[in-house]
Amino acid sequence: MEKLYKILPKYAFLPMIVSIGLNMLVYFGTRPFTDRLYHYDLSIPADFQIPMIPFFMIPYVLAYVTWIVGFIVIGRESRQVCYRVMTAEQIAKVICLIFFIFLPAEMVRPEVTGNGFCEQLTAFVYAADEPNNLFPSIHCMLNWLIFRASFYCKKVGKTYRICMFVAALIVFASVLFTKQHLIVDIFGGIATAEIGLFLSEKWKLYRIYYRAERKNGEL
Repeated sequence: MEKLYKILPKYAFLPMIVSIGLNMLVYFGTRPFTDRLYHYDLSIPADFQIPMIPFFMIPYVLAYVTWIVGFIVIGRESRQVCYRVMTAEQIAKVICLIFFIFLPAEMVRPEVTGNGFCEQLTAFVYAADEPNNLFPSIHCMLNWLIFRASFYCKKVGKTYRICMFVAALIVFASVLFTKQHLIVDIFGGIATAEIGLFLSEKWKLYRIYYRAERKNGEL
């Protein structure tokens, strides 16, 4: 554990574990309840003008690396930043859960042809990830939240913030060019992240993590 604490402070483990568990609940736990519900098509004419480009499945998958790096940076910044941002992320996930249940959305994916690496990767992702639970886009929400959180992180410089912004834009493009999401899903993800950050400050729900530490005698 001591080696892990060098990567991520002890105080960051609880909010990170809660976020991972909540992600599993929101993305996979809702599907048994929504499979038989009517699913809405939120596409607009512009969505049909966007071509399918399998190459973009690479940055789509690499978004997971961005999240890992981003959350480590957030966790290492300070207890205060970690608790506030991770609480915002969890609020945003709950908002996603509400939409997934009450506004289930789906889209039609194109057929994947070709035997190249990108085509095979796309086929693998398609097989593992059903084209629903689309609005808001969790992919886009997380990348935008990590970018926004970079302004709270004083231990990293302007270069890091620029990299996170560019990474967010690339992910936005990737969800469209891989036909994993629609245009409205991107804006939904951004709005959800912003609402999460706002409510985290307004309601001060992050204090629950301070209380948990005091209860365990760690503060």
